[in-house]
Amino acid sequence: MERVSKSPKKKNKAFIVFAIIISLILLGFSGYVIYLLLTLNLLPSKLLIPVCLIVTLSVLILLVLLNFASTRLWSKIISSILVVLMSVAMGFGSVYLKNTADTLKRVTEQAGKVKTTVSVISLASSSYEELEDLMNKKVATLKNIDQNGTEKSLKDIKKQDVTIEAAEYDNVPAQVKALYDGEVDAIVLNEVYRSNVSELEDYADFSNQTKVVYQTVFYTDTANEPLAVSDITTNPFTVLITGNDSYGEFEEMSRSDVNMIVTVNPVTSTILMTSIPRDYFVEEVCDDYACNYGATDKLTHTGIYGVSTTKDTLENLLDIEINYTFRVNFSSMENIVDAIGGIDIEVAPGMAVSRFYSDSSLEGVTEGLNHLDGKRALAYSRERKAYLDGDAQRARNQQQVLEAIIDKVTSPSILTNYSQLLEALGNAFETNMSMDEITSLVQYQIQAMPEWKFEQYVLKGYGDMAVSPELGTEVSVVIPDTNSVSIASQKIAAVINGESSTTIEAEEDVPAGTLSQEEIEAQIQAGLLTEGGYYYYDESTYYDSSTTYDDSSQVYEDSTYYDPNAVTGDGYYQGETYTEETYQ
Repeated sequence: MERVSKSPKKKNKAFIVFAIIISLILLGFSGYVIYLLLTLNLLPSKLLIPVCLIVTLSVLILLVLLNFASTRLWSKIISSILVVLMSVAMGFGSVYLKNTADTLKRVTEQAGKVKTTVSVISLASSSYEELEDLMNKKVATLKNIDQNGTEKSLKDIKKQDVTIEAAEYDNVPAQVKALYDGEVDAIVLNEVYRSNVSELEDYADFSNQTKVVYQTVFYTDTANEPLAVSDITTNPFTVLITGNDSYGEFEEMSRSDVNMIVTVNPVTSTILMTSIPRDYFVEEVCDDYACNYGATDKLTHTGIYGVSTTKDTLENLLDIEINYTFRVNFSSMENIVDAIGGIDIEVAPGMAVSRFYSDSSLEGVTEGLNHLDGKRALAYSRERKAYLDGDAQRARNQQQVLEAIIDKVTSPSILTNYSQLLEALGNAFETNMSMDEITSLVQYQIQAMPEWKFEQYVLKGYGDMAVSPELGTEVSVVIPDTNSVSIASQKIAAVINGESSTTIEAEEDVPAGTLSQEEIEAQIQAGLLTEGGYYYYDESTYYDSSTTYDDSSQVYEDSTYYDPNAVTGDGYYQGETYTEETYQ
């Protein structure tokens, strides 16, 4: 049977249809890319117009070659391949640009609502599984703490046609103790206080020893307006970076575990990172008076009322203005570092950590260059127990991690991980900086390619015990060093005024590292360490609370903090021990 071949006219008609289809696809993708480039405004004007012209001319040339200049078979094949490749490139480009726009929109659009969860909690060993099981049972509530949350929870319980006998307690520890001692059958507790309870030595196993029987969830409005500068690329500005002590979504209210004020001067290309210890004992300030206004409490507790309260409190402490806020949480730190392929950290001599106390399952860091993935970067930035000056060194680690992230994100190598970074950033943080301001900074980075100079300062203080209004009981705090607070304020002002923060003289930092008892005592005598401070003892030693210390051969527990003043010259231990929980 004789094979019938297609006529040249039919072959030509098929190619024309194919050419028209892929031409329309290319026009659609390229047009969308140009539209996104113009509306997203990420490129500086000096680059935006040339890039758009190059894209337009390249597309036109390819379309002319495909539809009018290709007459031979080989030319049709080559022009078709080029148009398909260009269409694929424009397709991926449009996806990346659209994801970029969506990410910027998501992180800059404030939800305006904060989620609060109040739980009814009973002992895990109890028979109570549902709210109805607590009918006519005795339930502990807080008298003067979290009155709004308690009131909403009790109203909700009543709506469920469940009657309980409410017993009021003055503070959280007393309430939890009543549950453990069997005085009450359950307690009403705002979930924001769970971390505080778990940090108490007697209730470190709180989450394992209890169960949630019922929860009331409600949302409150938040106001966190920026103090915007006229041009973010030519005017200095300050940013509060606050890190929640929780994982997951931002809408959940939680403590502010990391607090850092970043002062940026784009003219001098200077970035000053000023860290404030989480336990700094400061006066609470808030515009809406929803917090314990005027009361003195740990800085970390201001996060319970939202990032605006933390901002107002720090503005009052340092006598400064904070222009913008960025709020992140622990899971976002991991995701960002992993998305950029990890970060490199230089660990100074004497600062190696064999294992992280913040996560003992992870490998520590060694002296010299260390490449950290997300989990190890987070553990490194949370570590304090392995260092002599604990919380201050943790702040330095956080500054080091932030600097490494900025270096990586602003380098050309980020292009290879761009899609992963976009995905991570989408749920990584929220900010009151506008989308236009962020794109202006991106333009500035692309056009000026500044070599940022990073400077650091950590506010200082001394450990003490004081009553926390949020908990209604005595807790470990850091009393601010007024001179250090003044120095921090002056350093921030110096950078804003176009100078280096190093022009403001500061006291020498406390020597870091884990020292032996003899070394600590020697440095106290030399005036290098503050007498009466709490220092971490060498992990090679241990302490047994059941042992009587009657000779110098006795040693201490690796999770014990002690006061050097309590150690006599012959090595006997005479003072109070500060365990891991009480130190926090």
